[in-house]
Amino acid sequence: MYAISVAAELVGTGQQNLRMYERKGLLEPGRTEGGTRLYSDADVARLRRIAELLALGLNVAGIGLVLELEAENESLRREISRSRAGSGKGS
Repeated sequence: MYAISVAAELVGTGQQNLRMYERKGLLEPGRTEGGTRLYSDADVARLRRIAELLALGLNVAGIGLVLELEAENESLRREISRSRAGSGKGS
């Protein structure tokens, strides 16, 4: 788990951007009992993906849609894999 300053440094952005991404619903870091943000490796990977999408010219709303579609796509892939494994067929 990383503090906000470390997470921001790892992805090459400012802490204020991480706070804004959270406000916009792009990620939800963990919190300590005192309310301090803690970023996991998965959060850092998501922040890197956000940076990639920003570099492509997407705005925050567009990034939110892309992240939702990517998550849905991954969920469907897992469901298909489980279905194939359960049916005993290889394809």
